[in-house]
This record gives sequence, C-alpha cells and structure tokens, in this order.
Amino acid sequence: MSTTTVTRPSVAPSGPTPGRGGEPSTWERVRTWAPSSRYLPVLTTAALFLGMFGVGGLRYEGFTDPQVFLSLLLDNSFLIVLAVGMTFVILTGGIDLSVGSNVALSTVIAAKTLEMGWSPYLSVVAVLLCGTLLGTLMGLLIHYFDIQPFIATLAGMFLARGLCYLISVDSIPITNPTFQEWAYKTVDLPGGYYVGYTSLVALGTVAIAALVLARTRFGRTVYAIGGNESSAMLMGLRVAATKVGVYAISGFCASFAGLLFALYTLSGYSLNAVGMELDAIAAVVIGGTLLTGGRGYVVGSLFGVLVLGVIQTFISFDGTLSSWWTRISIGLLVLVFVVVQRLMTRRQS
Repeated sequence: MSTTTVTRPSVAPSGPTPGRGGEPSTWERVRTWAPSSRYLPVLTTAALFLGMFGVGGLRYEGFTDPQVFLSLLLDNSFLIVLAVGMTFVILTGGIDLSVGSNVALSTVIAAKTLEMGWSPYLSVVAVLLCGTLLGTLMGLLIHYFDIQPFIATLAGMFLARGLCYLISVDSIPITNPTFQEWAYKTVDLPGGYYVGYTSLVALGTVAIAALVLARTRFGRTVYAIGGNESSAMLMGLRVAATKVGVYAISGFCASFAGLLFALYTLSGYSLNAVGMELDAIAAVVIGGTLLTGGRGYVVGSLFGVLVLGVIQTFISFDGTLSSWWTRISIGLLVLVFVVVQRLMTRRQS
C-alpha cells in the first residue's frame, strides 16, 4: 500500500492578505490601491496646482491664506464655466472658437437691455437664449452640413463680435440694483473668510456637468463620439442630437460665463473677452482632456483654470514680473501637456 506525502509551500503566496470570507482587508486595499490610468492626467494637474500653490507659499508671505484661494475662484468663475462648455466640445473631438465673442455679446446684451429698463430676470433669459441659439446653429452646421468645427465656430466668432459692435461700440455700465446685489453677494465662512456667489455658481456648474457626463446616456454618447464617431453611429447612438446638443451646451455655458463676467466687471463692452476662447482651450488641455476627444473630465478643466489663475497670482504677489509671463507660462504648459498626451496615446495604441 503506497502512501502520498503532501508538502506545504515554504513561502507564503504574495498579494493582499485575505480577511474574513477571503476578501482583502481594508488596510490591504488601501496599501495596494493604485489610481486608474484614466485618472492620471487629472491627478497630475491637481498635483501641479497644489505644488505651485505650495511653492508660492514658501516664496511669498500670505500666499497660502485661504482667502487667496477663494479669491482665485472668484476671479476665474466665468472662465470655469466657459471651460466646462469647452470640455463637452473637445470630448467629441471638436473645437469652439466662438465662446470668447459669445461672452462679449452676452455682456453687451445684458448691459443694453438693463439700460433700456428691462427686468434683470428677463435680461438674463434673453442672454442665455441668444448664446444657446448661436451654439445650436453652429452645431447644426457642423453635423448636417459636414462643416469643420474650426470653420463653423470661426464664423460664429466673427458673427458674435460683429453683433457686439452693432449694439454698441462704447462700454455700457450696469447700474441695476439687482445685478449689483448679485455681484457683491458673498457667503461668510468661519475665520472671517468669504466666498462669492459667482464662485459657488461656477462650482455648481462643474458638479452638474460631471454628473451629466458620468451618469447619463447623453454623457456616454459624448465619450463614444470622441472615441470613434462611426462606431457610435453603428451602435445606434443618437450622434446627431448629441453633437448639436454639445455645441448648444457650449453656447449656453458661454452666455452664462458672459453673465458672470458682466457681474464681475459690472459693464458690457464689445472688446471684452478677446482671446478668452484660447484660455478656455488651454485650461481644458492642461486639465487632461485629449484634443482628439474621447477622454477627459470637467474636474480636470477646473484644475486647469486654477493652474492658470495661480500663475497670475504669482505675478501679482511678485510685483516685478511682466504680465506677459502669464502667456509664456500657459504656452509652455500647453506644449508640455500636448506632448505628454501624444506620447500616452502612441504608447497605448
């Protein structure tokens, strides 16, 4: 009668230590956690912002005061909303060059209608309708007439800027009491700090946009179009409605950003927001959204705007640097992020 000898392994198997029921313990999950590669661009931008903020704190006294961060949100609330709309467009692989002119047109319409004695609520509705209509028209041109987004939105840019000059070539001050109340309204925080209402509105816009992209069929279709539009059509997704809807959202966000800009400056002027569309595109790219579409998050665009804002804060605190360093820094950051995006996509392909 033969006997079988069972030998036990001398070395314990590697990997998480099982807890009750064979599941890894909480500590093992925390210890072995690693972020997904799709979150790396957003985390990189967030780390860049925190690093720049920390360097500023070491170099300048008072830089890390919480009120500086809250003021950063207040000064860039309109750009945050603008970048949210631009994120939708770039996720589909498109571009929208008209948003800067749309912002200027919104400030002029708001100031002119208030000067004519319109109700502030009716003025807000008129501004949002005009911006959304302009975005929808460009979306229709892009999808149904197969016009390149660059060309269609370039036409929209000239159209909106021309309408500004048609309404007024002078700066129109906003003296409406309701608008002034909205502009100066703040929420007091512990420690004597405060945050502007426009900052909260901008953060709310980011939260809603993130929810739409992550939890709705419309959001999933946006990513699918950016990944491969032909495949999205073969899958039976509503490509036409989504593409037009994306440009409508961009137009809505641009007009909404125009309202926030009008509250920030309390005026309407045809030359407002010249080049702001490039700032929005830069913020989206720095925030980790691929220019070819299909990958990115609005939270990344928020951090992209904050990175641009902290560069301006650096220059303000230093007091000796030229404001042109803002453009130079943005140009270098965009160049670096585009090259990194290219290397990442080439490696994955």
